[in-house]
Amino acid sequence: MPSPVLKAGSRPPWVGLGAAVWAQIAAGNASTFPLYSPLLKSVLGLNQQELTILGVASDIGESVGFLPGIACNKFPPWAVLLVGCGFCFLGYGVLWLAVSQTIASMPFVVLCITLCIATNSNAWIGTAVLVTNMRNFPLSRGTVAGILKGYIGLSAAVYTVVYSMVLKKSALNLLLFLALGIPVLCLALMYFIRPCTPASGEDSSEHVHFLFSITVSVLLAIYLVTVTVVYEIVTLSDAVSYILVAIMVILLLFPLAIPLKMTLFPARARAESSDHLAPGEGNATPADPLLTPSSSATYLGSFHEAEDFSDVETLLAIGEGAVKKKRRPKRGEDFKFHEAFIKADFWLLWFAYFLGVGSGVTVLNNLSQIGIALGASDTTILLSLFSFCNFVGRLGSGAVSEHFLRTKTIPRTFWMACAHILMIVSFVLYALALNGTLYVATALCGICFGTQCSIMVPTSSELFGLKHFGVNYSFMGLGNPIGAILFSVLLAGNVYDAEAAKQGGSTCIGSSCFRLTFLVLAGACGLGTILSIILTIRVRPVYQMLYAGGSFRLPQNSSH
Repeated sequence: MPSPVLKAGSRPPWVGLGAAVWAQIAAGNASTFPLYSPLLKSVLGLNQQELTILGVASDIGESVGFLPGIACNKFPPWAVLLVGCGFCFLGYGVLWLAVSQTIASMPFVVLCITLCIATNSNAWIGTAVLVTNMRNFPLSRGTVAGILKGYIGLSAAVYTVVYSMVLKKSALNLLLFLALGIPVLCLALMYFIRPCTPASGEDSSEHVHFLFSITVSVLLAIYLVTVTVVYEIVTLSDAVSYILVAIMVILLLFPLAIPLKMTLFPARARAESSDHLAPGEGNATPADPLLTPSSSATYLGSFHEAEDFSDVETLLAIGEGAVKKKRRPKRGEDFKFHEAFIKADFWLLWFAYFLGVGSGVTVLNNLSQIGIALGASDTTILLSLFSFCNFVGRLGSGAVSEHFLRTKTIPRTFWMACAHILMIVSFVLYALALNGTLYVATALCGICFGTQCSIMVPTSSELFGLKHFGVNYSFMGLGNPIGAILFSVLLAGNVYDAEAAKQGGSTCIGSSCFRLTFLVLAGACGLGTILSIILTIRVRPVYQMLYAGGSFRLPQNSSH
């Protein structure tokens, strides 16, 4: 029996997106490392260098998603989520046993591997959710990526609220919560996060639905920042704390209001979708496969006319045995990883992303020390500011790039170049250490860091297709841990220790603690700006073809 075709505006993709919000919060569990790292240090007797190495192990586990990317093309999303649940239970469960001293002793190497396994659950959960929803909403890739990446940015604030108000700042209970709570949550979401046949055309209600989702996420972000600040300055009773947490949960449930509305008003939903049915969709026909070998080849034909044979010539050549191999894919079509790996655009995007994210994660990993060195009295507010601006950058860049792409066909990589330029400004402000510029620099850096994280996702899918998006995207994500090792550990760590040694202690005070680091990072972002501009010029014709009509154009036989 043929499966039914899901029309534009149908509920299953929106149910999956609402469930994905919770999965993305779960996939941000690596952000909790600063909450339980002091307990690891004190109970297990670690020094600061060992704790820094554990932080890098956490970053590596979170970012290495090559295997999840491959698995997304081989197995259904629930199976990939199940692996993430297993890694989360195993990794955090063993950490809890070690910190609770149920296990007498654990070698440091084993501890690093355990933490890496625990945070690698993020890669499995996050990749399954992102790939599935990008394929379910191929016409709104930037917006979907911005929303999902935005919720990952908010995960740190969500866990902080739970840690403070529910777990009473018990790091041991937090590890137990991560070991048991996240797997249970993901098991409950498995049924809802699944592939759906995407809409074949634009839906008049879709814009409103996305606007609602964005508005809700912004309200949640403001609420989390407000609650965190209030909790730090006011003593709250248990009852009030639980009420505030309940409000947070309700805000996290709000995206499910979209499919609920479609359920309560089915007649209106059908009317909205019927206006945008593709030709011939009125008859019951079997659904095309979710993915086809070429996602945009039909509309890229004119772009490659000069370099390809016509269809008739190609068929004649094949018949005569002159053509033995299929032609290589062009930009905008589906690339296998080994095909994308040898393309200049692939490496331009990778290095532009690596330089931006590597610089941003260096600031994030050292933000407490930066604040202390530059005279901040409360680094908690500094961390909250960076987290909030990181969310703004992730969410805003997705919506802004989508708007200008549809109206002006401006490639998304243009905004990567803008983010690099603003990061240079922020690093110069950090290096100058002028009065009143610390928070401005942190806000700018947070926004740009979030922009880099968000823009890379839809860009990779548009240039190299959705069929092997999971693998290509996961390789791009390696820029994060590599940047953390090169810029944070080898550069910032050594510069800080050298300056602290000059002052005769382990803590460094003054602008000299990070000045050299900030100047190097500014130079890295300068190089990133040049690479982003080159990439933008190279891919402009591709984006003009893909978005020539003001929206992403798909072949009629494509199920993207």
